[in-house]
Amino acid sequence: MNIIKITGKYLDQPILVEKFRKSVPYILSGAGTIYCLHETKNAPPHKKKRAAIRTFSTMGFTIASALAAPKIAGIIFKNPETNTRSIARIKKDNTGLITNFINENKITEDISSILYKAKSKILNFKEIKTLYTGLGKQKNGKEFLNNLIPEPENITSGEIFSKIGELSLLGFIPVLGGILGGIIGDRLTTPHWKEKIPDKIKEGSYQYLANIFLCNIGAGAALGILEKLNIKSKSARALGMITGIAATGIIGGSALANLIGKRVIDPMLHKKSHNKNIYSERKPEAIDIGLHTDDIATVAVMSGLKWIEPALPIMYSVSGYRAGIGYRNGDKPHKHHHHARKNN
Repeated sequence: MNIIKITGKYLDQPILVEKFRKSVPYILSGAGTIYCLHETKNAPPHKKKRAAIRTFSTMGFTIASALAAPKIAGIIFKNPETNTRSIARIKKDNTGLITNFINENKITEDISSILYKAKSKILNFKEIKTLYTGLGKQKNGKEFLNNLIPEPENITSGEIFSKIGELSLLGFIPVLGGILGGIIGDRLTTPHWKEKIPDKIKEGSYQYLANIFLCNIGAGAALGILEKLNIKSKSARALGMITGIAATGIIGGSALANLIGKRVIDPMLHKKSHNKNIYSERKPEAIDIGLHTDDIATVAVMSGLKWIEPALPIMYSVSGYRAGIGYRNGDKPHKHHHHARKNN
């Protein structure tokens, strides 16, 4: 059993996935608080209060909406989080499954020891390897292991668009929350808060289209083609989805998002755009490419991996926060630049 499969099985242990899911609100809240304190500390002394209000408002709404997004998406797409099992339930199910298997099969002492641990605890890499090496070649052993740590399931063509919709909504809600938090923060600290709304909406559309929605569409389209061709290989499907993401999101997404910002959002908000260059206000940069790690998460989710889904609120929160501060990085300096210390 190679290191990739061992890693996949280790990360997909139901107890580990559920513990990670429960820790995400604390991880996200802690990281957000540290960032807000850092931004406030770096603001000029006479602007610290305003910086704190704006930063905490934007971050707070972003994180709250990101954490609520899975529940909202679950209700809309009839895939509620209640389908997940509690840690106590997982331990109970594991105990029954393992007890029956041990009673019905002859197994070695080291395998038995690992299985007793697996009833209520997370196995390490070495134990996973020993377990799969010892039982994976037996028919009843393989079936047992697939019940203990379920195999990733390829989604079917009929499920693709529902999954795209669910993932896109998971990304949209934090972006919307970030914009709302940013507007409230500005409203509390400056009389000119309305002037900053267009950039928030444009950055929100940039984040959503370039870094979330179009990438999901690209991945889903590629997966649909592979499904029609009856290609089941997980590596081929993953590579196809990454290619689709590159074509729609990374290459075309930023241009389309900027074009919509200039041609649609500016006129709607009565803001004149004097520069015809679509990248005059917002150019793709390193962190935008970095944000496409959530697209690799999309690939993982569509490939059936369980452990990555709880991490999506963390990844989408970055897009939500940048929308909330109305991030712009074009040639013309903006008085409401991205850092809180420059926002005041």
